[in-house]
Amino acid sequence: MTNKQPTPKPRELNEPFKIKDCTLIALATGVRVHNLRELRDKLEIIDSGSIYYHFWGSRLRARFDDPEYNNDFAAWARHGLHDWILAERLGTIDPTEFDNLKELRQEIIEIIEQRLDESEYVPWAKTDHQFAFATSQIVVFNTSKHFKHPEALGHLVPYLSIGSIFYHFIDARRRAPLGVDDFSKWLMDFNGLHKDLVKEIARVDPYFATLTEIRSQLAQIFESYFGVAA
Repeated sequence: MTNKQPTPKPRELNEPFKIKDCTLIALATGVRVHNLRELRDKLEIIDSGSIYYHFWGSRLRARFDDPEYNNDFAAWARHGLHDWILAERLGTIDPTEFDNLKELRQEIIEIIEQRLDESEYVPWAKTDHQFAFATSQIVVFNTSKHFKHPEALGHLVPYLSIGSIFYHFIDARRRAPLGVDDFSKWLMDFNGLHKDLVKEIARVDPYFATLTEIRSQLAQIFESYFGVAA
């Protein structure tokens, strides 16, 4: 007589998904640079948290128009050094293509070194246009929103704050061992029941789309998958 193994309990019975909100508090490092060579030198030693902030921090900073560039290094190359070529090269960097911040740092440095080799002189920024390295502290808030059933995603996601989207869809990637967003990580524990949904979520661009666009795309995915009326 064979012993029948117990059926694993679905996660929804004992571990609800708890919605959190967050904000990033910018912290000055005191490190400023005037030209491209100084930027290269400081990038080699600056804390990795600063690299993270200058690529992702702009997502939660108040802006009155769409940013021309997605990272602060590209923006400074354009507006501080007036180097369109460098700005374009730095602006096309997608941080999600790198396994860690160390690899991302090296990519930035290599692009800058290539530009230095091409230039006959090292451009300087005006005194009031220096690049100021900053880092950040993430402050996380608990909310009253939580759910046990995946179907609730279709109802809740359209109304989440951009801080919640940032925390669960972007910042989660550096927290989770799998390097995935919190929604996908949670859905993966349902014995493969929602693997197609996880694949759909993976198609959402976490970097070149704004937080508002990400929220809209996720909402459409969840509403369509679970048949939630718009």
